[in-house]
Amino acid sequence: MKGKNRVLLLLFVLISLSVTSAYIFIPNQFQSLDSRIRDFYFYFRGEEKTSDNIVIVDIDEKSIKVLGQWPWERDKIAHILQNLSKHGAGIIGLDIVFSEQDKTSPTLFAKQFGVDPATAKDYDKILAQTIAQTPTILGYQFVLENSEHNGEEAPQIPAIIIEKHKQKQEFLPVAQGVMPNLKIIQDAGYSSGYMNNIPDEAGMIRSVPLIIKYEDELYTSLALEMYRIALGAKKISLNYSNVGVEELKIKKTIIPTDRFAKLYINFRGPAKSYKYISASDVYDNNISDADVMGKFVLMGTSAYGLMDLRSTPMDSVIAGVEVHANVIDNLLNGDMLVKSVFEEPINIAIIIFTTFIVVLLYSRLPIAYLVVAYTLSLYLMFYLNYYLLFSEHMILNSIFPLMSMVLSLIATLGVKYIFEFRQKEIVKKSFSKKVSKQVMEDLLLHPQDTNLSAKEVETTIYFSDIRSFTTISENLHSPKRITEFLNFYMNSMVISIENNQGTIDKFIGDAIMAYWNAPLEVKNHADKAVLTALHQVEQRDLLNITIHKNFGFDVDYGIGINTGDVVVGEIGSQGRSDYTIIGDAVNLASRLEGMCKPYKVRLVISEFTKEQLTQTYVTQLLDIVKVKGKHEPVKIYEVLSVGSASSEKQEELDQYHTAHQLYKEANFEEAKQTFKKLYEKYDKYLYKLYIERCEHLIKSDIKEFDGVFEYTTK
Repeated sequence: MKGKNRVLLLLFVLISLSVTSAYIFIPNQFQSLDSRIRDFYFYFRGEEKTSDNIVIVDIDEKSIKVLGQWPWERDKIAHILQNLSKHGAGIIGLDIVFSEQDKTSPTLFAKQFGVDPATAKDYDKILAQTIAQTPTILGYQFVLENSEHNGEEAPQIPAIIIEKHKQKQEFLPVAQGVMPNLKIIQDAGYSSGYMNNIPDEAGMIRSVPLIIKYEDELYTSLALEMYRIALGAKKISLNYSNVGVEELKIKKTIIPTDRFAKLYINFRGPAKSYKYISASDVYDNNISDADVMGKFVLMGTSAYGLMDLRSTPMDSVIAGVEVHANVIDNLLNGDMLVKSVFEEPINIAIIIFTTFIVVLLYSRLPIAYLVVAYTLSLYLMFYLNYYLLFSEHMILNSIFPLMSMVLSLIATLGVKYIFEFRQKEIVKKSFSKKVSKQVMEDLLLHPQDTNLSAKEVETTIYFSDIRSFTTISENLHSPKRITEFLNFYMNSMVISIENNQGTIDKFIGDAIMAYWNAPLEVKNHADKAVLTALHQVEQRDLLNITIHKNFGFDVDYGIGINTGDVVVGEIGSQGRSDYTIIGDAVNLASRLEGMCKPYKVRLVISEFTKEQLTQTYVTQLLDIVKVKGKHEPVKIYEVLSVGSASSEKQEELDQYHTAHQLYKEANFEEAKQTFKKLYEKYDKYLYKLYIERCEHLIKSDIKEFDGVFEYTTK
């Protein structure tokens, strides 16, 4: 057990270190899997109520059909903005970039045909004037890689961004270029915000950068800028910790981000979760004040041909403008998802704790309970992550704790297998020479049924002994020859015992001790023992053919069998022990084997064994005796054969029963005459024994007699 505990402790340390190292040094290789698990949580949670203060004006298929192919003339965009403003839109964010001149503007045609441009409409100027007169926030695009837009000036915002406790290491996303609006339009706007929604390695939008750095200046996203303006704030604080950005602060509002100033979006639902108004309806003024008054209005496109479509955990196809809507919704409600700066130590603690639970605690459980505990732990792990994600809005890593749990389970099962294999080897070593192959297989298949600790069990005990072994040893002379003889003899006897599910306890010189019903339960164990003994008695003549041929003599043996309660288990000293049985029933079985000599029979069983027999046997009561060391008399029987007695044998047994009954009643003279008739007819030593005993008792003139014969020697 100590060895197993040391191995488990080593596994705990190795798995904890391995998974923690993978989490710290190569997290990106597993990020996609972790994100997919989190996506499943969104799918399982389903849709949530969206903010009523957010509306999307959609350049949809209907609008394109009504107002013409995109891009539209900018006076149409201006008209839409004017209608939104008339109906009291709180703030309007454009998820559109006007980076080039409107090629449909009449001023361009005027110049081409030599007409005074001053007399023609300038759609860019009209849009610029409208933007200046409405609460419109422009959008633009940062280029995150080298491109032709490198070096262009980014739009400034009417606010300052203060970096507190800034670290030497750069954590913010850095842009390489910018795609701004046309200068006349950009200059007319009150403020701007970039529209970049950066997908992760899997092409999914799960987070958005709230701040991007460009040419050593900091810029805000469209959603963040709209939120700042709505709060009336002139300052944004960007607070750092030792491991990166910790949070943004606008007035008293704290916006938690990850170390890269990314906000993890708590998506409300799939596409069209927010209120959508077709741009053509706004253009035609088919809206009411209630639709937009005082609200955040985002203008963008869901039309497939315009390619502004994204993939999120809640939907594989969603308009990019709706991502901004989700961000604003999160900012308004303060329920964005948070990757804390303390995420790493928390995740590492969970990895170590998970490994500890599975390796050091669950390893003590049986396999069936281990499966249940492991299943419950998986459920609790997923439930905890789900609860923290949507109730506490905390993002924790799922894949690495799951990895530690899986690896720990595999390692634990491996250790259990190895040590149970070793336990099986111990069982094999303890029992391989004691029990049959079938019993051994049962022990290994059902180790739970085997308890090596001492316990009380009813068993049938068997003793056999070779007659005149001292004389045999003298005749053989050589210890080698004695060993060869004993091995041959014992092998034949042991095969019979094992074939009937018996357990060999020990060899005591030329004697064999065995028992039934331990270590595993054996049905009808008394029958098994008696059938074994009868087979051994029957095979004596066949056995002697080989023994006489190889060793020059015949062998005879006696067998004693008793059934009773014994203590069975691992018994001995701390350094040396053996699986064996002890008790009065064992002693009586040994004495019964000795009873074979005075009665000149080969098989003696006790009344206790006879009572347990379920098959039919031909038995003969030998005597009622008190063996040495026992105070209570015991009836002993000779088992003659299996099945029913023949008519001739039954006649003999009936006569014997009559004679023995006369003997018990102290009618010794009449009993003697009956025993004489039996002896003359059947020439059995038992009858001669009783003749001699009757003669002795007649001479002794015994007054009180109970029929019990007491032996004072073994």
